Amino acid sequence: MGRECPQLGDRGLFPNLEATAYLAHAAISPLSAPVCERIREVTEDYALGGMAGFARWAPRLAQVRQDLAALISAETSEIAVVANTTQGVIDIAFGLPWRKGDRVVLFDGEFPANVTPWQQAAEEFGLELRWMSLDAFHRSADEGLAALERVLQRGVRLVAVSAVQYKTGLRMPLAEMAALCDKYDAEIFVDAIQALGATPVDVSWGIDYLSSGSHKHLMGAEGTGFLYVAERCAAEMKPRLAGWLGHREPVAFLIGDEPQLRYDNPLKHGAQALEIGTSNVIGLVALGASLELLDQLGVSAIHAHVDSYLERLEAGLVERGFRSHRAKAPALRSTLLSVTVPSDVRLSKLAAALRDRGVVCNTPDGLMRFAPHWPNALDEVPSVLDAVDEALAGLRG
Repeated sequence: MGRECPQLGDRGLFPNLEATAYLAHAAISPLSAPVCERIREVTEDYALGGMAGFARWAPRLAQVRQDLAALISAETSEIAVVANTTQGVIDIAFGLPWRKGDRVVLFDGEFPANVTPWQQAAEEFGLELRWMSLDAFHRSADEGLAALERVLQRGVRLVAVSAVQYKTGLRMPLAEMAALCDKYDAEIFVDAIQALGATPVDVSWGIDYLSSGSHKHLMGAEGTGFLYVAERCAAEMKPRLAGWLGHREPVAFLIGDEPQLRYDNPLKHGAQALEIGTSNVIGLVALGASLELLDQLGVSAIHAHVDSYLERLEAGLVERGFRSHRAKAPALRSTLLSVTVPSDVRLSKLAAALRDRGVVCNTPDGLMRFAPHWPNALDEVPSVLDAVDEALAGLRG
């Protein structure tokens, strides 16, 4: 298949998508035709040649690593392939040189993937968890940063935060947070799955660690992700969960003319010491195909397109009695719009009624969340609001 040409607001590369308006990219994105074609190609090669299929696709896997690095302005050597966001969180939570009593800042309202591993590490290494509310950040970036600075002044080892909050869509001021962490000799870990692919993230802002899966706004398949470890942090890593591929030259004993098996090879440096075993080749090539589309469009252009979509949708929902949780400051907006539904309807029944009318959204923790992406056309919004009107009328009897 030749190189596809995606267009903002054009769902032509999703010919089998059933929904009239698919607004659940913050959960799982549908697979585009180029992604499905890439998956078909790799599975056919493996069916035909087994290990010969791997040999053909190995260069493509290396390219995916390069593309991921470019996406966040990292070096290729700083990227490790992992199974999902959570695996990356676990790798860092159990791979840092902790000292008993080290403090880790967590935010109340975070998705559990960026909480549970830190809780486990706290129990294992005797860490102290410091919880912060997100309310100050919802009011303003300055107020949130001031609250964070007060906590950092008391001594913190690491701040763990999502680039975009899954429930409300709040875009965290990562560059400013990273600068504060650096000022007070702390590090920052970013769960980026609700941002990458639709909201710009750049590790040159001072981000030390970052993890993301590929099945949301990156529009790849489930079971594939990556971890970033800044080169400046690599020397202190203690990869307690390393596997056989974490060693230097791990496959040399499988391809040489003479026996070379040994168990004392040193581990690789930095992120790639955490690649524990065989990668999800199918998932990686699927991600590669989607990254090519995203690169053609540009993440900043995607973000602007979706912002325009949400501007229209938010206004229409507010007119109908919904309460928006979208940030007022443009710098704190992501590609998620979460709303509280009118008090006279049940959230679950309204979501089901919208699905029946071809509008797919999510209901995280008591809110209704709309998450469009680049294929969603701006002129789709009136039909979404029409579906809302019909659903409300039906539920109200």
